Amino acid sequence: MVFKSQLFKCNGQTIHAKTAGSDDAPVMLMLHGFPEYWKAWANVAEHLADTYRVVLPDQRGFNLSSQPQEREAYETKHLVADMLSLSDQISPNAPIILCGHDWGASVSYAFAMRHSDRVSKLIIANGVHPMCFQKSLLAGGPQTDASQYMNVLRAEGSEEQLARDNFRPLLNMFEKFSAAPWLTEDVKDEYRSAWAQNNALSAMLNWYRGSPMVVPETGAPPQPFPITPEMEEKYRISMPHLLLWGQQDVALLFEAREDLPKFCNDLTVKETPDASHWILHEKPEWVAKEIHQFLAAS
Repeated sequence: MVFKSQLFKCNGQTIHAKTAGSDDAPVMLMLHGFPEYWKAWANVAEHLADTYRVVLPDQRGFNLSSQPQEREAYETKHLVADMLSLSDQISPNAPIILCGHDWGASVSYAFAMRHSDRVSKLIIANGVHPMCFQKSLLAGGPQTDASQYMNVLRAEGSEEQLARDNFRPLLNMFEKFSAAPWLTEDVKDEYRSAWAQNNALSAMLNWYRGSPMVVPETGAPPQPFPITPEMEEKYRISMPHLLLWGQQDVALLFEAREDLPKFCNDLTVKETPDASHWILHEKPEWVAKEIHQFLAAS
């Protein structure tokens, strides 16, 4: 499939995106996570572009989009405002279908909470609702241990460490969380090119540094984080919501999503036993099939 490159002015930033599909089709906005870029969703989008107009942006800080260097520039409100502006340009007269993975899931959840009128359906692939995630981090259990890498990435000087040996430590992040046979030499070169853009690596890491998510150190005593009715209402996902989950994920564990039904009016969960955190690369046909079925039924 040939994707078209476009540049959009969004919330004071330049956002690069790849698009495919008919201009008259319903818009599907597909948000990547760390340390990826627009291509994270490409293999899935190829199976959906015959029905939808798929839009795959580089979020701010990544690849060919603007890369502000201030940590404050990566607060959630700014990331959501970028995508709200983009959605208003690509689908001004109708709500979008919003998809997210990893950090893209975090932005998608925040977008869906704050601008529910602009989202018809929410689709998340191995990503977690922020309240559920914070509760699991404060619990001091396996998810806390699994998320220690976040504190490593937040540390000063992590850019230099990750860029060593032609980005070898950053490439190792893919293989740390699972075997990655999809990570061919050609794909590695594409990622290296994306990471080498301007000051991209510092900007990418500022997603972690600008996040309010608290990650206690391993061994810290558990901290209570009760889910109250007020929280359930404030952080509610009102539109039909599909969660796709690779059960081999060792970065995001089941405990990080177990409270999700409390926040959703209409939740569908589909799991596959032979995929990990990188489900978009490992099972693109399965992901696309489940998305097709969900949208046809809801």
